[in-house]
Order: sequence, then C-alpha cells, then structure tokens
Amino acid sequence: MTRIYKILSRAEWNAAQTAGSFLGSAVDLTDGFIHFSTGAQALETARRYFKDLADLVVLEVESDDLGAALRWEPSRGGDLFPHLYDVLTPGQVRAVTPAPLGPDGVPVLGDLA
Repeated sequence: MTRIYKILSRAEWNAAQTAGSFLGSAVDLTDGFIHFSTGAQALETARRYFKDLADLVVLEVESDDLGAALRWEPSRGGDLFPHLYDVLTPGQVRAVTPAPLGPDGVPVLGDLA
C-alpha cells in the first residue's frame, strides 16, 4: 500500500463532505482527473501550486483503496504521479490534517510517509 496526498482548501473539503464526494479542484476538473502526490512529491507540489494560499488541508489516502480508477502517470520531470479518474468520497480518506503556511509562504505538510 502507498499513501498518497491531496492538498486543497478547507472550504473545498468541507463542501465535499457535505456533498458526499469530491469531484476535484479547478485544475482537476480542467485536467479530467484528481491530482495526488506521494509523500516524496507533496512538498514540491505545495511549493509550486499552493504557495501563499491559506487555510489548506492535506487528505491522506491509501492508493489501494482507489482501485483501477487510480493511474500512475508521468508528469513533472517524468516522475510518476497518482491521478484519480473518479470522484473521491470522504470514506476513502484516512486522515485530514491542516497545512498552515510557513514563514516562506509554503504550506507546512508535516511528516508525510
């Protein structure tokens, strides 16, 4: 099993919990899949796409829980990233942690395995 992570706004996650599913953030909807990162990829994702964005959370998901809808596809520098071609339900999320901004404006993600 591999843990994968989704960084998003707290408002998006709250709306997903109310709706019973997460369809994706704006970039996910544009690309046609929900972007995830591994623990090793998440900090660079936070630096590139979430710098100076406040009130974020990190969703922790077991990749095996997503089944065949999860595909590992090349992205940044040819690295394989997990992409979910389905909705994400709150029941698939193992943990939700806040990601406050550090002094450099990059979200602090904690210890991602």
